[in-house]
Amino acid sequence: MEANKKSNSTAGRELLVSRLLNAPRELVWEVWTNPEHIANWWGPEGFSNTINTMDVKPGGEWNLVMHGPDGTDYKNKSIFREVIEPERIVYEHVSAPKFLATITFTEKGKQTLLEWHMLFETAEQFEQVVKTFKADEGLKQNVEKLAKFLDQFYQAKHAL
Repeated sequence: MEANKKSNSTAGRELLVSRLLNAPRELVWEVWTNPEHIANWWGPEGFSNTINTMDVKPGGEWNLVMHGPDGTDYKNKSIFREVIEPERIVYEHVSAPKFLATITFTEKGKQTLLEWHMLFETAEQFEQVVKTFKADEGLKQNVEKLAKFLDQFYQAKHAL
């Protein structure tokens, strides 16, 4: 009984980052859902990506390989669970470490409030991912890279 209570609680299993981005929501959505764009900013500093599949629809697969700065390849597989354009994406990261990610895009005039929530299966898994892989810092770097990419992309789009 005690174990069920513990697993139903999200305490100690969540990571949340929010950021006000200087781009309209439709543009943020575009760079988040287009594999050609996401390959340019996904992951922590020093990482590059190969997007093999990115089918942004409920039940669609997202397969990518993150190439670490040390040459290590990290295969990632996720399944999109909910896609509400341009408001929300929910995907389940089915390769280890397993987690559920919910990303919301809230329009704030010509800006977008991005809220990125990750829920891990257990507090122990969360703890390991944060301590071993510094997932909290990695997520912040990921959002920072997105912000920089958006600034460059938005300026290039409006320079035409």
